[in-house]
Amino acid sequence: MNTKYFDLINQTYYFPQAEFNLNKDNHLQFHNIDLMKLVEQYGTPLKFTYLPQISNNINRAKNWFRKSMEKNKYDAKYYYCYCTKSSHFEYVMNEAFKNNIHIETSSAFDVNIVEKLLKNGKINKNTHVLCNGFKRDQYIDNIARLINNGHKNTIPVIDNYEELDLLQGQIKGKFKIGIRIAAEEEPKFEFYTSRLGIGYKNIVSFYKKQIQENENLELKMLHFFINTGIADTSYYWNELVKCIKVFVALKKECPTLDSLNIGGGFPIKNSLAFEYDYQYMIDEIINQIKIACDEAEVDVPHIYTEFGSFTVGESGGAIYQVLYQKQQNDREKWNMIDSSFITTLPDTWAINKRFIMLAVNRWNDTYERVLLGGMTCDSDDYYNSEQNMNAIYLPRYSKEKPLYIGFFNTGAYQETIGGYGGLHHCLIPQPKHILIDRDENGILATEVFSEQQTSEQVLEILGYNRK
Repeated sequence: MNTKYFDLINQTYYFPQAEFNLNKDNHLQFHNIDLMKLVEQYGTPLKFTYLPQISNNINRAKNWFRKSMEKNKYDAKYYYCYCTKSSHFEYVMNEAFKNNIHIETSSAFDVNIVEKLLKNGKINKNTHVLCNGFKRDQYIDNIARLINNGHKNTIPVIDNYEELDLLQGQIKGKFKIGIRIAAEEEPKFEFYTSRLGIGYKNIVSFYKKQIQENENLELKMLHFFINTGIADTSYYWNELVKCIKVFVALKKECPTLDSLNIGGGFPIKNSLAFEYDYQYMIDEIINQIKIACDEAEVDVPHIYTEFGSFTVGESGGAIYQVLYQKQQNDREKWNMIDSSFITTLPDTWAINKRFIMLAVNRWNDTYERVLLGGMTCDSDDYYNSEQNMNAIYLPRYSKEKPLYIGFFNTGAYQETIGGYGGLHHCLIPQPKHILIDRDENGILATEVFSEQQTSEQVLEILGYNRK
């Protein structure tokens, strides 16, 4: 009978997959990394970042856009920008900028990171810096300093009517700008129009009134982004068409406008059943832009994307040990892990996000249906389903045979939302975090980025060690 955990996974999904397979000991491998060896070396709970996957995804996207532009005879350039808010860590930036890409910022301190990257030679004056978000005070000051110091490829993307005056008050001479469209949100949202940007119907008039005759301003970019991301839905295609119409109308009034920023929103793999045709989506986007511009007899724009989760998400993972099982009634078995979902994977709690979850070991054992519980005393500290099913199945709990489980593709947002280096709910310590890389010969190398948080560090934050 097919009663083993391996049989369950093999029957439910196509397995193995590109990034997941089993070694000779029937232990899970992630990009050919023996996860049990990591556990033996570093213990649990453990977070890790597999750096090569960042470059892999960047170059996948570049290749898809190159193919699409060639197919559609699209005579313009593609610029890949990394959306920093997904993960601001230096090791992410260092890996990402090996690939001749550009950068998108969202707040004041992002610009300080840009300046540090420039100083360290990770980016240069040819790197495009797109400054998004609501801008006041420090953010304006930092953008101005960057431009005034000679970084002319910095493009502040205007979010509201007052930002132009604020920027002009600080920036010396002529500078480039973009305008963000306030997209209409999907009907299920609690609000109708995005709080960010300027409404579709007001873009052209805004340009004519405040930009057209201003010799210090050069409008280069129209920016478009919707919260649902780039999805094959009637809603997305409808909003994209509206955006393209605005671009065409604005282009006819503004000769310097030469770029369309279609934002971020590429999904990442969140289940072994995940399916998404990236090449098809890009082909359709490029094709629709090309058709509209050809019909209007305007030049097609350069295409910018701001991929955050897509860049870094699939590089991350977390490994926990199941410490104990609680049978709370005749149906529910709770496997208690040695950390907290709220603190280490906060999106599971905040937005009910689901990641790929698999057993690391014991694939030859029989399985059972369980719920996963975190260590905090919060009733919401749990994980109870997979993306494509309403249950979790794992090898049967045994006191004599420790069980380790892994969560994968967790590399975006979790550290910053969870408050990296700070206090965590119920004072659950931040786990050890390691970086994994490969040399030119494909040999794996690991290093500890941060040790597990100590009680002394927590007490210091809380003020107990003040003199």
